[in-house]
Amino acid sequence: MGKRRTSGFADAGAGDAVGNKPVSGRIALITGASQRIGKAMAEHLAHQGWSVAIHYNHSAELAAELAARLSEQYPQGRFRLFRADLLQEAETEKLLPAVIQEMGVPQLLINNASIFEPAQLKETSSGFFDRQMAVNFKAPFLLIRDFAVLCRKGVIVNLTDTRITANKSDFSAYTLAKKSLWELTKMAAFELGPDIRVNALAPGLTLAPAHEGEAYLQKLAAGIVLKRPGGVEPILKSLDFILENDYLTGQLLFCDGGENLGKTI
Repeated sequence: MGKRRTSGFADAGAGDAVGNKPVSGRIALITGASQRIGKAMAEHLAHQGWSVAIHYNHSAELAAELAARLSEQYPQGRFRLFRADLLQEAETEKLLPAVIQEMGVPQLLINNASIFEPAQLKETSSGFFDRQMAVNFKAPFLLIRDFAVLCRKGVIVNLTDTRITANKSDFSAYTLAKKSLWELTKMAAFELGPDIRVNALAPGLTLAPAHEGEAYLQKLAAGIVLKRPGGVEPILKSLDFILENDYLTGQLLFCDGGENLGKTI
């Protein structure tokens, strides 16, 4: 990855306290931060001086490795682990209070965690639907609500998907959840401004699935405008833009090489 720009995000929250201990600096909570896009964003923000609350569910070992490495590379920062199953409402609602108790009040919430499972409409059971909506939509909704109540100021970034511009039904429940998350982004931006800005990112061909290689992405990229997968760098640059542009709210940045415009072949 190329040279990082330093975010112009203000050091909001200085002087907040955890128990009797004063804390300062920028704190970000990233859901699903132990791997893939979430991990890249955690590394990126750590490089810019942020402390990061690393949320995970099943990936305890990966999360611990990330926290240990970031702590070694950036000793001035704090990198703490927070486990929560976002399928469980009670665990989701405990996540932000736990972060505040241990680290202080975050100024940034990134709703990155998701589950991406295929099923057309006629194949979607009610349980499968509930699972997709719980992680991809309900959990972000609850965390946005709690951020507004408990943190009161800052920035929220929601990870949607370039699929929201189309109506292909091979991942019907997932796509519907991500469409809903984009609508929630606009609604939250309207209600929570000016103290909280809410925006969204829509990745496209970013990283290959775990069971596929780079050739898989290259094949798919032949059908989009820029003819190549993007990797995580466009997402990180777009995240910087959101953080630096304090007049931006209720917006969606596509990081998809023009995929949202339609297939070229």
